[in-house]
Amino acid sequence: MSETEIVFAVQESPEGGYEARALGHAIFTQAETLEELKAAAQDAVRCHFDEADRPSVIRLHLVKDEVIPV
Repeated sequence: MSETEIVFAVQESPEGGYEARALGHAIFTQAETLEELKAAAQDAVRCHFDEADRPSVIRLHLVKDEVIPV
């Protein structure tokens, strides 16, 4: 039985663009823009799962670390 969604933690890459790692699965992808990242995540999920086991929704969780002075 398939899970209904898969969650990716998305961070800005130090080299530019974005990196996304699936939580609980060995899936990693990257792209220059968020729109390209969405397509790359869809492609990665399609490649990783058989159609019967594929989640129906991809959730991108944007993580931004920001350092501010006190």
